[in-house]
Amino acid sequence: MKDLILNVQNEIAAFAITDNQSLEAFRIYFLGSKGKTKELFGELKSVPNEQKKEVGQQLNELRKTAEDKFELFKESLASSQEDANSLDLSRPGDSDEIGARHPLSLVRSEIIEIFSRIGYTVSEGPEIEDDWHNFSALNFPPEHPARDMQDTFFIEKGENEMALRTHTSSVQVRVMENSTPPIRTISPGRVYRNEAISARAHCFFHQVEGLYIDKNVSFADLKQTLLYFAQELFGDKAQIRMRPSYFPFTEPSAEVDVSCTICNSKGCNVCKYSGWLEILGCGMVDPNVLEACGIDSKVYSGFAFGMGIERIAQLKYKVNDLRLYSENDVRFLKQFTPGI
Repeated sequence: MKDLILNVQNEIAAFAITDNQSLEAFRIYFLGSKGKTKELFGELKSVPNEQKKEVGQQLNELRKTAEDKFELFKESLASSQEDANSLDLSRPGDSDEIGARHPLSLVRSEIIEIFSRIGYTVSEGPEIEDDWHNFSALNFPPEHPARDMQDTFFIEKGENEMALRTHTSSVQVRVMENSTPPIRTISPGRVYRNEAISARAHCFFHQVEGLYIDKNVSFADLKQTLLYFAQELFGDKAQIRMRPSYFPFTEPSAEVDVSCTICNSKGCNVCKYSGWLEILGCGMVDPNVLEACGIDSKVYSGFAFGMGIERIAQLKYKVNDLRLYSENDVRFLKQFTPGI
């Protein structure tokens, strides 16, 4: 894989760009949807787990090299074209609006960065899922209420049931089916629930779910991982507490609260004067789930956790209405870019 990356790097360096036609040919060949870079990223899944982080970094550098060369020659050719035309020096200049990163993108990137520091890779999967990956493999019984129309957007019912995924746990199933432990990955993505839209809920939202499978993984490992995450995200003084709960795919299961960052745990209307805010659910992966994915539950154990990015962003930025995230109001988005 590294040799392939090196070969493509050499091709990028040797590719001659002389005009707009060759510039477009460069873009299609290296950066297009069927280009060399996309092709190499598709091969990443075949790389051994212990090498994925290093190879992923090399692929990102390769893509940046191609993008930088494209932008450099694009600007150069545009400048040459402008020089060839007569300029109207009396024409007023155009003022460009400075863009802003979306708060959910900022929080998503920060969460990924925190977990990448302890060896977690990023896994992604389709947003339209079959019943096996979205429900059955995760130990959801046939009568579970999450299968009802009121909670799930079904695209196709019957023998080949398809739906918009209700959680990114479906990605974890795909990872377990196609990987050999140890597995340490997070799965960020958009999910869908058939719920009424309000300040506290939406029909689509974003999650990050984590999975760790290995020998002798314990609940203590889970607790320390989540404490590390909370303190990296909210500060060294952040504390967590775990309350017993129930999820079909974990046993035992827990809800996790973090000490309220708004009132410093003194009590306020946001934390309902308890000093704690719920941020995620977690638990030890149920042996039935491991067996369904082809992993020997007598040899391996693991934990899983999941959190809503909107909820984390609400705590971090003190946003009181979920609908603001999807309205694309520039006045709202500009608040998250310093200096504007």
